[in-house]
Amino acid sequence: MKKVLEELHNQIKELSPVARLMAVSKTHPYCAIEEAYGLGERLFGENKVQEVESKFPKMEDRASDMDVHLIGHLQSNKVKKAVTLVNSIDSVDSLKLLRQINKRAQEANIVMNVLLEYNTSGDENKSGFDSYTSIKEALIESKNMENICVNGLMTLGPLAVSENETKASFNLLKDISIRLVDETGVKLKELSMGMSGDYKIALECESTIIRVGTKIFGHRDYSKK
Repeated sequence: MKKVLEELHNQIKELSPVARLMAVSKTHPYCAIEEAYGLGERLFGENKVQEVESKFPKMEDRASDMDVHLIGHLQSNKVKKAVTLVNSIDSVDSLKLLRQINKRAQEANIVMNVLLEYNTSGDENKSGFDSYTSIKEALIESKNMENICVNGLMTLGPLAVSENETKASFNLLKDISIRLVDETGVKLKELSMGMSGDYKIALECESTIIRVGTKIFGHRDYSKK
């Protein structure tokens, strides 16, 4: 793991002055996370609320600098629990969900960090806002949500396509971010895009967070999820 992490951080430094590595640990045991933490990693991503709950120590028992983000689709009935388990919800894909997170964060007396997920590939099987109008509406309404802090945008790159198509997807998210900042006045500092197979392209397109799992932790055993 040490060699892989060093390679990833060197690539990040070569391609971006600001990007960070998120180690995506889904289906892998907590001991693997502890190993990565011991090697200097602080930002971790998980796909499911129930896995965060079962695998990680409670928030108050974690190292204060361990930053855990939820990056998978969040169901409405899991929102109340999610706001108490993670530092950020990076997969907010509707205004309805954003309102629910704000409500539950208010009940928990916290401000929840979020990213708005945009479906840049147009794939019907993927989550995310599907139009500029809808994501702009959510961002504008978030300005009046006292328990929400929108830090940026997130997307999943298209699968099994050419490098140019992947680059177009990432550049679309970047362009949407620039336009939203200009039209709403909300500062969006994060662009979370790029995974094990396309993170280099994402870094070239100014991603600020690359989400890498398999390359760090190895192939996932979904029988243990």
